[in-house]
Amino acid sequence: MSTKRKLAIHGGKPVRENYLQYGRQWLDEKDIQAVADVMRGDYLTTGPTIATFERETAKYVGARHAVAFANGTAALHGACFAAGIGEKDEVITSPLTFAASANCILYQGGTPVFADINVQTYNIEPHAVDALITEKTKAIIPVDFSGLPADIDAIKKIAQKYNLIVIEDAAHALGATYKGKKVGSLADMTMFSFHPVKHITTGEGGVITTNNEGYYHTLLQFRNHGIIKDANKLINNHGLWYYEMQSLGYNYRITDIQAALGISQLIKLSHFIKIRQDYAEYYNSAFRDIEEITCPAETLNLFSSRHLYIIRLNLEKLTAGRKEIFHALVKENIGVNVHYIPVYYHPYYQKLGYSKGLCPNAEKVYEEIITLPLFPAMSRQDLDDVICAVKKVVSHYCKKR
Repeated sequence: MSTKRKLAIHGGKPVRENYLQYGRQWLDEKDIQAVADVMRGDYLTTGPTIATFERETAKYVGARHAVAFANGTAALHGACFAAGIGEKDEVITSPLTFAASANCILYQGGTPVFADINVQTYNIEPHAVDALITEKTKAIIPVDFSGLPADIDAIKKIAQKYNLIVIEDAAHALGATYKGKKVGSLADMTMFSFHPVKHITTGEGGVITTNNEGYYHTLLQFRNHGIIKDANKLINNHGLWYYEMQSLGYNYRITDIQAALGISQLIKLSHFIKIRQDYAEYYNSAFRDIEEITCPAETLNLFSSRHLYIIRLNLEKLTAGRKEIFHALVKENIGVNVHYIPVYYHPYYQKLGYSKGLCPNAEKVYEEIITLPLFPAMSRQDLDDVICAVKKVVSHYCKKR
């Protein structure tokens, strides 16, 4: 593309001239002012702004409690700790996800077990989960891939049958709904991420929402070194200054600075999601009649919050593989990506004994998908540039009809 591209964001610049990123935050002067106000106040961390952010997040998703963490991975680790996952425990999750969805199990000494995905939704397949249950299974971590909720009713039914805990990895799904109910209030615990490419950002940050009082208090303790200050819960009490470390926790605290940004961003969340929906539909209209690619699935009773827009290549109709097409799009200055490398493909997991072939659907999908840019700060010209590049590259590599 030869046209200089300007992102619709205050002070925003592309990484390099003419290059469109696949995702990016959108900050305005109100966001900046919210952060500045906290920085001029008394608390930079562990102050009242965190509690406000947690309260507003819980209210938005319809959960009783929310506990904010330094990042989404830390939040998942906290959820695994609260669930009591430990050595000899198995936890079933998706292979088509970022490594953190499985790493959090390893942090607790547990064993990740990968269940295959549905080839339409790219979410974990409930019957594949059921087939992997053993006496060692402790929990299930479904992933709401690209913002489309997993089949949580079917997963909860399996969990109830075997007395398992469900930790929903909804890093992609803030604002999504499942059968009319907001994601964040349905599983035993749900994680959301606030990385800059997500629906709202705190710079880095994550949260666990839950309706369980016990999980809530355990999460609060875990993110703060395992320390208890409540006089009613102390084993000993030496005085007003006294606190106790009653478990091995971590310093996973978020800051008031981040929470202030999160509160400001949360106000705009519905607007951001509406833009994502409109942009995804604009892509759908442009691509749905192109035989060489498949657009994201549309599923009744599920509302995707459209974190990612992923096309799937029909390689039988193309003269090149995904790698060549990906590189061709990069040459068009389109910041494409691939979400995700199957977790057990990573060398660390290979060293643990995992091997290719575990989840055939996920492996096949991985070979055929490309993530296109999708974020609210894009302009209509940006969308048209992406569409033009995709059509140009696909046309170049399509087999003659």
